[in-house]
Amino acid sequence: MILFMALPLLGGAYLSWHLWTLLPLHPLWRSLIIGLLIGSFLMLFLNFGRRFDALPLPVAQTCYEVSTSSVFIMLYLVLLFLVLDFGRLVHLVPRSWLYQNGITSAVILVFIYGIFLYGNIHYKNKVRVALELTTKKQLAKDYRVVMLSDLHIGYHNPRKELARWVDLVNAEHPDLVLIAGDIIDGPLRPIVEERMAEEFHRLQAPVYACLGNHEYYAGSPEAQQFYRDAGIHLLIDESAVIDSCLVITGRDDRTNMRRNPLQELVSETPLYRRGQGEAFSIVLDHQPYNLERAEQAGVDFQLSGHTHRGQVWPISWITDHVYECSWGSHQRGNTRYYVSSGIGIWGGKFRIGTQSEYVVATIRTEK
Repeated sequence: MILFMALPLLGGAYLSWHLWTLLPLHPLWRSLIIGLLIGSFLMLFLNFGRRFDALPLPVAQTCYEVSTSSVFIMLYLVLLFLVLDFGRLVHLVPRSWLYQNGITSAVILVFIYGIFLYGNIHYKNKVRVALELTTKKQLAKDYRVVMLSDLHIGYHNPRKELARWVDLVNAEHPDLVLIAGDIIDGPLRPIVEERMAEEFHRLQAPVYACLGNHEYYAGSPEAQQFYRDAGIHLLIDESAVIDSCLVITGRDDRTNMRRNPLQELVSETPLYRRGQGEAFSIVLDHQPYNLERAEQAGVDFQLSGHTHRGQVWPISWITDHVYECSWGSHQRGNTRYYVSSGIGIWGGKFRIGTQSEYVVATIRTEK
């Protein structure tokens, strides 16, 4: 934990020193630029402390965007200077490139602006992922299911953005909509003020969802009330039966260390029959840990999210290492999984090396 807290401080000091030595400006201007960058990052702690809630909504939204975006910008600047320092170490980068150099400063500015402009454009492009789920179990019909995760609506994903996503979902004419947690980003204030619950009522199919860790950050009782206001069927360690042939089980988020074991939830639902019954079983579990438990319980399919696949490279390398499956389709035994990188995002609206997506699944009986 100490190391985790020290890394941003070390990164900020390293970046400040490089900017101070690189920028060919009067010390006052250098101090101002470094101060603005570090100050933007420190504003992030005001967000965690819910200090933005006292500001007018447009101001709070701007502060959120600036503070969370600064995290990724500082990360890429640190990585870039590390590469340049390594180049100096192996005598590929002249010392003069990094000291009072206007050309290097301009190149770095253009590079950072360009990559984050690309990241923002790429984030706005919502990728449609098609998924075919076949089963030997007898279904009432072929089901079209739109699967989402990690909407993170709030200050940085306002009602206007949510409305666009609702239109994407309705265009698929789904039978069901499943959401694997983190509908809410954090503070409920922007959600309430913009009356975002009304947008969910425009969805033209029943919506089932589980809790994510961010619902706990928002306050679980308040988040549950929002789900009710939005007409979302919230499943907290409970199941819903659709047409006597689909069983959807929503797990409480693992933030609740006392949530019920999946095996217990399965055994309480007769239609599961440990995977041998007549129902096709779907589990919504926000965080994709312990995937073997769904396999052991005989679940047919599990939808998860949470990882965002790191949002930007190279954090995606870390999530790929931490999780058995950090993104995409996966299979263990007869159980299939999909871990979504999310249609929304936490923090700055950038996708670099990852994608924002929604899944359109067809569930049908094998012929």
